[in-house]
Amino acid sequence: MKHKDYYDDSYVLTLSEKLYSVMPDFDKEAFLTAVMGHLEDKELFARFDCIVDGLEIALKRDYAETIQAFYPLLGPELEQSTGMFSFGWWLWPIGRYVERHGNDAWEASLAFLKELTKRFTGEYAIRSLLKAHPQEVMEELILWSRDPNVHVRRLASEGVRIRLPWSQKLTVALEDFDRYSTILTNLKDDPEKFVQKSVGNNLNDLYKEAPEKADALIRKWKKTPSSSPQEWIIKHGQRNQK
Repeated sequence: MKHKDYYDDSYVLTLSEKLYSVMPDFDKEAFLTAVMGHLEDKELFARFDCIVDGLEIALKRDYAETIQAFYPLLGPELEQSTGMFSFGWWLWPIGRYVERHGNDAWEASLAFLKELTKRFTGEYAIRSLLKAHPQEVMEELILWSRDPNVHVRRLASEGVRIRLPWSQKLTVALEDFDRYSTILTNLKDDPEKFVQKSVGNNLNDLYKEAPEKADALIRKWKKTPSSSPQEWIIKHGQRNQK
């Protein structure tokens, strides 16, 4: 099954029930009317946007109140680094809603994404916050890069990638390189492969945009004691270099 096919009328009906269970003022009928029967001819992200359009019609609270009501929807945290892309697919349109409206209450959005990413990725939604509040969000991501939760650490890295697939280019890594390099440096010895891949992909992106900065960062790392994760990250980051 293609990713887009997961988000069909059956999904929309289930999502409406979940939202109504935590928000009795959610206009379920308006949501279903706006979305059901309108997804079949759309690709993945167009389906997300159609669902979010329906949410905008049906949600009767302001954004800050809505984001608080979303918390009970999330369910239990993933217990391992694996599983993010196995169990949390249903949450992607929620993240898309935050991506669209997150700067209406950006601090509340950032706190929510820290919890969302423990169940499903918040790497797309956080990028709108980084564009609008780069310094403040980067400071928070520096803290996240030291978090005991592997998914939070991964988001600290994945969210700042310059060339994240399925997303517009984000240049905060180049514009605030000191904070960006601090995030990656905090993660260069991370024991989890899930995080290592993200840091390596960051380096690979950086080589495409500013190879001199990537080389300088790696030289800095090599002045510190080496580790197997660090060696793997550097190799992964340099995989397209001659």
